[in-house]
This record gives sequence, C-alpha cells and structure tokens, in this order.
Amino acid sequence: MSALNIRIDAGLKRKVEARAKGQGRKLSDQARRYLEIALIAEDNPDLPFGFIEGILEAKAEREAGLLEPLDWSVE
Repeated sequence: MSALNIRIDAGLKRKVEARAKGQGRKLSDQARRYLEIALIAEDNPDLPFGFIEGILEAKAEREAGLLEPLDWSVE
C-alpha cells in the first residue's frame, strides 16, 4: 500500500474525524472508505449512498466468512 498525502479544510477534517470515531475507525481508514465510496458513486451515479454502503458491508461479511448459502428450493 502506498501513501497519499492530501490537504483538506480543517472543518472537513473535524467532520471526518468525528465520523471515524463514531464508527470505530482510524482517520486514515475513514478517509480510505470515503474514497472507495466516492469512486463507486462516480462509476454508478444512479446508486444511492446507502446501497453502496450495503454492498461494501456485504463484501466485508463475505470476506470474513459470515455469509450462509440460501436454500432456493421451493417446498
């Protein structure tokens, strides 16, 4: 992983820091998450923010082995 140094407004930094703290993340992890969401949103402008977050959460659950297969059989 490589580093990226950016300058942001102090007010924006405080907001990101507050969100990071509220979600139990480091500031750098929160910034990385917002960048990931922004890239997805730019590529898919019709997707709502909450839908993108849900996709990322499901991806993390899959990577953690928390998903269970669905039974598609009809009884």
